[in-house]
Amino acid sequence: METQLQKIAALPQKDKTAACLSLLSSTLSSSSSLEADLTLFLDAVLHADFPQIVARQTLTEYVANLKSIADQETRKQVMAMSLPKMQQRVTTFEEQVCSLREQYAELLENDEEYSEAAKVLMGIPLESGGRSNEDKLRVYVRIVRMLLEEEDSVTAETFFNRATLIVHSVKDPELLLHFKLSQARMFDYNRRFAEAASKYHEISYIPIIEEGERIQTLGAAIICAVLAPAGPTRSRILSSLFRDERSPETEHFGILSKMFLDQMIRPDEVTHFASKLAPHQLARLAPTTGVVLAPDAELEEGKKGPETVLDRAVMEHNVLSASRVYNNITFRGLGLLLALRPSAAEAMARTMIQQGRLHASLDQSEGLIIFDAESKEGDGVVSNVAAAADEDEEKEEQGTAPATKRWDLQIRQTLQLTESIAARCEALLKMGVNGASAPAAATATA
Repeated sequence: METQLQKIAALPQKDKTAACLSLLSSTLSSSSSLEADLTLFLDAVLHADFPQIVARQTLTEYVANLKSIADQETRKQVMAMSLPKMQQRVTTFEEQVCSLREQYAELLENDEEYSEAAKVLMGIPLESGGRSNEDKLRVYVRIVRMLLEEEDSVTAETFFNRATLIVHSVKDPELLLHFKLSQARMFDYNRRFAEAASKYHEISYIPIIEEGERIQTLGAAIICAVLAPAGPTRSRILSSLFRDERSPETEHFGILSKMFLDQMIRPDEVTHFASKLAPHQLARLAPTTGVVLAPDAELEEGKKGPETVLDRAVMEHNVLSASRVYNNITFRGLGLLLALRPSAAEAMARTMIQQGRLHASLDQSEGLIIFDAESKEGDGVVSNVAAAADEDEEKEEQGTAPATKRWDLQIRQTLQLTESIAARCEALLKMGVNGASAPAAATATA
């Protein structure tokens, strides 16, 4: 290799390009010590005395031909060696360095080395040169995706914010889809679960995505909706997801239906659902504050408060479910329902009342939570079924409610069945009363 490079150096400039490319081709195809030979080759081409015009053409072909290295591990080692050498002259060979970084990052991504791949892409000088906004957005979205794979949402947010500034000028539908997906994942990682659920649900309707991936995205929307704070916003999201005809195809439809129908969720269902969540969705919460301890607090049993995001979401849902069933409940009774200490159950209810997500009042002298019956269909404690009805009514006014008639028919049938059961129970009770009075009358006559 050294002898051939010396011969090339002695050639006139017009012959050097062809000689360099010929040497590169033969080295890639037949070298027994590829990394060592390419190191010598790069050192010669990147030398300050080597003509820049020849070097630029040679490096362009060098980067393009690295894909021809069959062994992936060898290709990765060659790229790892080449990048720092070329980076030293990035101002002169910026285009070639950027191309090498993109190739190297793709190789690392395929090997699931997401953190290293993101660092390689971060070295691309996007703010310099004549790069279009589409090129910039494509790199930013790739960096965000790889950082989120490593659960590094803090660094990912920096690059996502940069992408947000230029996304308005991009028209490529596929690139915009990747941006929306990154946006949904950022909401998810930042625990803005209601916004994440809405965005995932929106993405699940995009036709350019394969059917299986759309169902998977719908499942992600259901997970985020379950984890969202209980209240009117989540009720509307649950309504949309429950009435989506594809929802029964997801593995989370069971817990979605219980959430939507305001039914209590059992601990075993929570455990099963938790096994399907990502690590960031099981993040532990800080110790609960604002708990007013009673004098006998040491005798209380149960948790001191929700320990994870899922715990909090399910417990808040069960509080709202209780408000749909009971007119009032003791702190102790609510604690038993939530597997919390009575003082912690009181604190949770108090917080939800303060945030306007629960219409109730606290009677601390009696240890009672009194639910506001007049507000059960109001803005604070709105059932999911009521939210669905409101949504249908609004759509009907706009002339865009294709499922309204079917929905009304199902409600009507359910009410008719309930009335028939109630009438049957009343008849059985009357029969029981008459049957008991007849023997008494016979005894008196005797």
